[in-house]
Amino acid sequence: MQLALLKHGFSPVVAMDIIPADGSIPIEKMGEQVRVAACELILATGADKIDVVAYSMGALAARYFLQRLGGKEIIRRFISISGPHHGTLTAWFRPQIACRQMRPGSDLLNDLNADPDPFHKVDVFSYYTPYDLMVFPSHSSIMEYAHNQAFHVLLHPLMITDKRVIEAVVQALAASMDFLR
Repeated sequence: MQLALLKHGFSPVVAMDIIPADGSIPIEKMGEQVRVAACELILATGADKIDVVAYSMGALAARYFLQRLGGKEIIRRFISISGPHHGTLTAWFRPQIACRQMRPGSDLLNDLNADPDPFHKVDVFSYYTPYDLMVFPSHSSIMEYAHNQAFHVLLHPLMITDKRVIEAVVQALAASMDFLR
């Protein structure tokens, strides 16, 4: 995804990894890592706002930053790819704290989804596949107040390399660039 965005003229494009990425820390701590990376990017570039593209569990971390850690002030556009915004039944197979938080009906998900103004002025997109076996059921990726779009991609991990998904991300980000002109 990073290379594709650079190829389409977006710069800078910074990729970050949640550490550790095994679900052993709470989503709130992951959101803090996203906040730190976002603030570092703002400082490094002098930009007022940034766009955030996040995948899977990272989409929940980015959403937590957006809704609970001041992200509404610095995020212009948030694109979630295969994020389990209403939980995933597969989270019942793992005992880690983040997996427990990704179970349908968890306190964390209920809190985020009950927010009456979850995104304020941030333009939010959620891209998902109806064939997702990791985010199950796949409609869990659908968010209220977001631009939701399904892509017929066979597997969860292929969502970040599928040309149609990348093109949708590019179009969404290009629209925000046009907005600035």
